[in-house]
Amino acid sequence: MAARKQARQQPEEKKERVEIGMTTPKSRFSEWYSEIILKAELADLRHNTKGFLVHRPWSVLCMKEMYKLYEAELEKKCHLPVWFPAVIPESNFKKEAEHVKGFAPNVFWVTETGDGTKLPEKLALRPTSETAMYNMYSIWIRSWRDLPMKLYQSCQVWRYETKATRPFIRGREFFWIEAHDVFATEKEARAQVKEDMEITEAIMHREFGIPFISFRRPDWDKFPGAVHTYAADTLMPDGKALQQPSTHLLGQNFSKPFGITFKDESGNDKYGWQTCHGPCIWRMMSSIIAIHGDDKGLRFPFRIAPMQVIIIPIKGCEKDAESLRKHLAVEGIRVMVDASDSTPGWKFNQWEMKGVPIRIELGPQEVKTGIYTLKTRLHVTSDDKLLHPKQKYICESIRTLGSMITKELVRRADDHFYKNQIHDAKDIKSLESQLKKGGFVRVPFCTDMAEGGACADKIKEETHADVRGVRADKEEKPTAGAKCVACGKKADVMVYVARQY
Repeated sequence: MAARKQARQQPEEKKERVEIGMTTPKSRFSEWYSEIILKAELADLRHNTKGFLVHRPWSVLCMKEMYKLYEAELEKKCHLPVWFPAVIPESNFKKEAEHVKGFAPNVFWVTETGDGTKLPEKLALRPTSETAMYNMYSIWIRSWRDLPMKLYQSCQVWRYETKATRPFIRGREFFWIEAHDVFATEKEARAQVKEDMEITEAIMHREFGIPFISFRRPDWDKFPGAVHTYAADTLMPDGKALQQPSTHLLGQNFSKPFGITFKDESGNDKYGWQTCHGPCIWRMMSSIIAIHGDDKGLRFPFRIAPMQVIIIPIKGCEKDAESLRKHLAVEGIRVMVDASDSTPGWKFNQWEMKGVPIRIELGPQEVKTGIYTLKTRLHVTSDDKLLHPKQKYICESIRTLGSMITKELVRRADDHFYKNQIHDAKDIKSLESQLKKGGFVRVPFCTDMAEGGACADKIKEETHADVRGVRADKEEKPTAGAKCVACGKKADVMVYVARQY
């Protein structure tokens, strides 16, 4: 009878795994990405407002930890937090002409109240906060003693995106951090741009495991109102570029129309020098999903994993599992117990798909001996299972394993990025050939980033790819006699080209 009962249960277990487990290999990235968003319960796409995403707990838990790390780093660099209104008066929005020209087509406008009363002035749902914050900066800043002013806010922004939307990649509402800084000198502002890039390296790369190249964008692709734009571009598994944090040297382009002035030590009135920096937590989430995931599902760096440990009780050990959970939770480890009536095998597959870094299997033998089996989602030891003899020291071992997992994810991502996704081409034909491989293609280009728009347009027309810019972290010169890939004239710079999201 027991054998017949087991036989009856097997088809049900198989059906359960087919419904829940991943069925698409990551090599079919677009389908894989859509499937993991649904099956790992990161978001629900059934909300009836296009471009606005319902975020489920598994993604929110991760993004909350991402926010914490970024905010802590900003505050370590002397930024202070603020909260500004989500709406911006139209008169504020129009003060910087180039800025309004760049953003106006994508703004959501609030024009009336619920009873149909027309507002005396249209209000923009913030697409970014320069025009909201700088009006107040002109009030707060009076003297050189008020500088530097370095403020940030973590918030949502809204843009009427007309291209195809995709969860965490492109939408009409997204979640980010924006830092807005004012300095007494241009030198200080340029130093802040460098610091912003260092923050991106410290957090996005080392903690989140997202490799990138920092580019100075060409003038035809810079932030509206900026002197220069610097952006960190990463690559998705399909070889397309995805812009991550950008930082903008604003110069005095906003301080003049907004009247952000200060009296220097000699009593002279001066305009401030400004920068702004925008790490998009929402979009970084997409890169974490895409870069680290595998055929089984998600894999998270330890410090931002929604849950860092899952405990699987076996054969009536639920109370012991709950006791262990409490011990780990008191020590600051994010941990859950799966005491559901699903089979242990199904649970193992489920939590692997959801990317929990460490699993503890707790059965009668473990309870009796006090030796726990720790299994890592990413193999970082010679054996994928570790036996731990004492509960007293288990938290230390979990954190050590967690650090090893993150470092290995970073190593693998970097290895693929730098060895397989950067190519070179000398002419349009070879550029098109290299673009088929995906990734960045480095090419000689005729002029600097202030001009050259016509050559960039030709590249776009013939290859459906974009000039991302010149490297901001180092200078790269063309070889002697190199010609621009677009026009054939003498090349002065090396630019990177990629197809993009």
